[in-house]
Amino acid sequence: MDNTQGTAIIRDRGQFTIPDRIREALKWALPNSVVSLVTTSKNELLIKPYQASMDIDWEQMWKEIYKARSVKGKRGNLSNFITSDRENH
Repeated sequence: MDNTQGTAIIRDRGQFTIPDRIREALKWALPNSVVSLVTTSKNELLIKPYQASMDIDWEQMWKEIYKARSVKGKRGNLSNFITSDRENH
């Protein structure tokens, strides 16, 4: 693969969008992909696909995620709050 270059603007809360042509060149850069971020110097950031350990019990992980999402507080459902917050920013 040749070097594909592009630019992006870092928005509020540190969010940025990877340009289409770079996402197309990197087949792993799909929506909701988990990535690993590493600073290589004070001026560089390396973004790589996250490589999870094969020792993860994914069934247990999803059970814990569903359990956390089901917790309701005095003011409502935490998952709904987080979703609403993300949609508004």
